[in-house]
Amino acid sequence: MVDGQWLMKKTEAVQASCVNHEPSNINHPARRVMLREKYKTEIDHILSRYPVRRSALLPLLYLAQEEDGYVTEAAMKEIAGLLRLTPSQVYETVTFYTMLNLKPVGRFHIQVCKSLMCALVGSDTVIGWLNTRVGVGPGETTADKLFTLSVVECLGACGTGPMMQINDEYYERLTEDKVDRILADLKRDGTSPLKTGPFMWPEPAGERCQ
Repeated sequence: MVDGQWLMKKTEAVQASCVNHEPSNINHPARRVMLREKYKTEIDHILSRYPVRRSALLPLLYLAQEEDGYVTEAAMKEIAGLLRLTPSQVYETVTFYTMLNLKPVGRFHIQVCKSLMCALVGSDTVIGWLNTRVGVGPGETTADKLFTLSVVECLGACGTGPMMQINDEYYERLTEDKVDRILADLKRDGTSPLKTGPFMWPEPAGERCQ
């Protein structure tokens, strides 16, 4: 939950540093190159898909995150200019969605579902296993920048909890042994055959009680 007073101060700071809604190559030359110039084709394609310009906000934020691993303040200002929004309007969208990151994350972003259905089948236990194995708690990143641990709201796999999402892959029906194997696989190979992505549901008959 974002503190209301902190959020207000942050949005005011972002807006104050970008009074003009149009992007400025003078103020942010590096960011202009990285988004408007580097991704001109992708940006034009995204904008062409939406008759209402502001509807392109989420796709553009995803594009910025793919570039840096998180949505930088400079990217939020540029996207505000592209869509004729205020920086605070962009910022409030970024802070609403847990899939958008406001700070750098590790190579493997572990997101554990904490919604009611997963909580009932042990999501807190999974968080404890991960904390013990990687040595960080929710919202933290390991010193080697390999893992970031987050807790998030429902990931839509309510029938196969406890579960977690690592980058774009789902890992469901988690057990302590599975968690150990997943982490070992990621450290060694950069991927794990235990991924079920994006959904395991509906499960094949005979596997539902395993």
